[in-house]
Amino acid sequence: MYSSITSGAVHGISSYLMQIEVDVSDGLPGFNMVGFLSGEVREAGDRVRVALKNIGIKLPPSKITINLSPADIKKEGVIVDLPVAVGILAAIGELDEKSFENTIFLGEIGLDGEIKRINGTLPIVTKAKEAGLKRVILPKENAKEGAVIGGIKVIGAGSLQEVIAYLGAKDEEKDMLIEPTVVDVAALFNKSEYEKSCVDFADINGQAAVKRAIEIAAAGFHHILIVGPPGSGKSMVAKRMPTILPPLSIEESLEVSTIYSVAGMLGENECLITKRPFMSPHHMITETALVGGGSIPRPGIISLSHRGVLFLDEMPEFSRAKLDMLRQPIEDRRVNIVRSRGTFTYPADFQMVAALNPCPCGYYPDRNKCKCTPNEIRRYLGHISGPILDRVDICVEAPRVDISDLTEKTKCVNESSAAIRMRVKRAREIQQKRFEGTSLRFNSDMSPQDIKKFCKLGLKEEGYLEQVFYTMDLSARAYHKILRVARTIADIDGCEKIERIHLMEAVGYRMTDGKYWRQNEE
Repeated sequence: MYSSITSGAVHGISSYLMQIEVDVSDGLPGFNMVGFLSGEVREAGDRVRVALKNIGIKLPPSKITINLSPADIKKEGVIVDLPVAVGILAAIGELDEKSFENTIFLGEIGLDGEIKRINGTLPIVTKAKEAGLKRVILPKENAKEGAVIGGIKVIGAGSLQEVIAYLGAKDEEKDMLIEPTVVDVAALFNKSEYEKSCVDFADINGQAAVKRAIEIAAAGFHHILIVGPPGSGKSMVAKRMPTILPPLSIEESLEVSTIYSVAGMLGENECLITKRPFMSPHHMITETALVGGGSIPRPGIISLSHRGVLFLDEMPEFSRAKLDMLRQPIEDRRVNIVRSRGTFTYPADFQMVAALNPCPCGYYPDRNKCKCTPNEIRRYLGHISGPILDRVDICVEAPRVDISDLTEKTKCVNESSAAIRMRVKRAREIQQKRFEGTSLRFNSDMSPQDIKKFCKLGLKEEGYLEQVFYTMDLSARAYHKILRVARTIADIDGCEKIERIHLMEAVGYRMTDGKYWRQNEE
């Protein structure tokens, strides 16, 4: 007998539907699986046979052949156990094939028939809905994750016995056996993530210039570099950046949650990521873990930072090779992994915040404290290449904090994250209105052609910027960065046109890199 059942799998960050065909025929008893399978998929046959035996179902002494199509994509993971089991049961007559029409099955099966949690549920359920399927049967632990996709019935099962009973029941009795899982997605976003946060900008005394730069970076989604001695509060400011970013929209949340679903990083009771990611990798992280890939390609840290913040603390401690691997993702907002089995594209639309000491000891250019030689400083800062610096919109210096900034009297004047977030949100709304009807979202997204359209300058402003260009010997990319940042500063101030004062502040954020890098060039 023959049966066909629908399942799905993940290929990189995307998903595809898989057809599982089962044929049970006379001949020498055997169990054969074909269709370009990885080792863990091929082992599904043994798991399914033992699980069926342990729940009391005896397979006939027949030749069982299982084909997984499409055959040109390598099948990986342990996602096909449940559909293979159901397909076999239908082929030997234990289940009616009509009982699972328009249904997709996902799940790993234990030897006792338990259906275990899997990765990648969210993109597969999304694909199933797009294909017009009406129902998905998956592990109970993944039910809430699948239910965030409306328009498809989600049935979470804890064991193979439950699935058999559900499929064998009459239509009117099915929902009584296993109640469909429903998730109120809107309610997930009603809870304020910021109220739960234990950090706030009000906790930071002093460093007004750094806080201003962080606000500008947040408003325009600009990359920022903070340079300063140890203990100046660089990390404190960076770790509070998510508290001034607007909440994720439902669409952004689905994008981020899809990545975390594929990576297996959704919490046990977590069905959506509702808080902007903040990732802070150690400088000893491997290149594969940073950008993604591996023998079985998986998203890296930069993709897990999508729509959020990637914080590189002590940036020069990262090897130059690792930092240079960020060049293409920063520019293109995605990372491409090429393997013999195909090309995988992962989203990487992150906001980079980097902090570093100006020299190995951390006190340059204070020669009363700094004992580093010029060669040591040059070698230390040389880990950050010119192309990476050119891709950083804002570079700001965090000076040593004075004792007067640490007194309790000044604490009451510190702005809270909520107050800063209001200005950031207002500036982003201006950008949303400006870029309506285009593919742009933030000022940092503007190409040179977009800058000509949205960053028009007056004669005085053009003259000033031309003088700066030649005086500072700027690259074309740095020139455009200044205009993008100036556009964001004008948006924060509520100005329709970019004025000279906005350009002056934007230029100031290009001078710190000159102070530390160009000054130490041979």
